[in-house]
Amino acid sequence: MPMNKKRENIDFEKSLKELEEVVARLEAGESSLEQSLKDFERGIALTRACQKALAEAEQKVKILTQKNGQEELQPFEPEAE
Repeated sequence: MPMNKKRENIDFEKSLKELEEVVARLEAGESSLEQSLKDFERGIALTRACQKALAEAEQKVKILTQKNGQEELQPFEPEAE
């Protein structure tokens, strides 16, 4: 099971990186109309995949923070850089 979790993280990170590259190409505006449309279509697919992965992660966190049917949420403290 840990292998599967690692695979999901890699896929999310890989998708996010590719999405950033697609956005950069679209923002540059140097591609043909056909290529821009293909990039836009790919960007939409990547966005949906990333949103799905984040929603699934959020659901897992919610399940893990429930105890006896009651949510026990802890305050979020970001890691110091």
